[in-house]
Amino acid sequence: MTAALLASCSADIGFSFGTPPASSVCQASALAQSPVALTPAFPNLVFSDPLALLQAPGDGSRWFVVERAGRVLVFPNAGTVTAAQVATFIDIRNRVDAGADEAGLLGLAFHPNFPNDARVFLSYTRTGAPLVSVIARFVSTDGGLTLDAPSEQTILTVDQPFTNHNGGQIAFGPDGFLYIGLGDGGSGGDPNDQAQNVNTLLGALLRIDIDSGAPYAIPPANPFAGAGGRAEIYAWGFRNPWRWSFDRGSGELWLGDVGQAMWEEIDKVIAGGNYGWRCREGAHDFNTAGCSGRTPIDPVAEYDHSGGRCSVTGGHVYRGGAIAALFGAYVFGDFCSGEIWSVDNTGGSMRLIAQSGVNISSFGEGNDGEVYVVAFGDEGCVLRLTPP
Repeated sequence: MTAALLASCSADIGFSFGTPPASSVCQASALAQSPVALTPAFPNLVFSDPLALLQAPGDGSRWFVVERAGRVLVFPNAGTVTAAQVATFIDIRNRVDAGADEAGLLGLAFHPNFPNDARVFLSYTRTGAPLVSVIARFVSTDGGLTLDAPSEQTILTVDQPFTNHNGGQIAFGPDGFLYIGLGDGGSGGDPNDQAQNVNTLLGALLRIDIDSGAPYAIPPANPFAGAGGRAEIYAWGFRNPWRWSFDRGSGELWLGDVGQAMWEEIDKVIAGGNYGWRCREGAHDFNTAGCSGRTPIDPVAEYDHSGGRCSVTGGHVYRGGAIAALFGAYVFGDFCSGEIWSVDNTGGSMRLIAQSGVNISSFGEGNDGEVYVVAFGDEGCVLRLTPP
């Protein structure tokens, strides 16, 4: 781990991709008595600052990798795939401001009926005040082979007061609505008290209906659909939600929220839930001024910054068929230490199951329920959880 990365973690400028260690390659360490091993999934491929790995709905034949600078790459789902088989799905690098550590092309979501419904949604930052978070719709005009960059339609923009804590993941829930995760606006300690303010979209998980309205409608069951706060809000009180997912078995939403300087947390998110930041960091008091009478929801798991840990990366509930001992457990990791843990569906004790040896920027889930680890950096690679 570089000194710069350690400094950014300890000084808390927020979740920072930083500079990956020079040794960040796909060489994982096996752990005794662990139910999993880590195996290079596509050993012939490397990516530049990959932040997401996913498949299109109903299509397990291809993988898509989101690169922070503004490209989405696509390639066949085969362990022997080579660089010559990697194609560009879309390139919007000329629109993306990825200059700050936590900026860039941060998320991608296929419409649940893709490619019959040709819409795909991207989440990225562009230059603004000082950054603007953008949720935009693109369409495929060739049956899902590529996205048409000129087809962009802006769905939602949110001004960012600082350059960090942008969140940025987007995903469709089992209810068919588009969910959007946004951080508290940045700096440290939430100086503008955004995450506890339901009249701002920052520090919140949003939910919108992109199949109705122009450019979207509000799901009537949203907590503030009638009044009392921003109608887009689904839950709030987040510092920087970095990777979250829906359990394909139960439909529950699991979220990794990056801590300030001491505690990283995993939340199970429900509609109308307040997850505590800035009043609390994890399950611990942080800045309680003005917090009287609020009832934040405790995380289902948390860990401190000992052992070189600094920033949680949320993962997936394992629903694959290859690792029976892991079925139904939530799998997540730490960006700095490269450690991977599991926790059972009810929360409780974390179990260390792997030492990846890489900076974990994201976890991917195949349509078959198998789980993958995405390594950040210019030697960005992909590992797969396999039986030991």
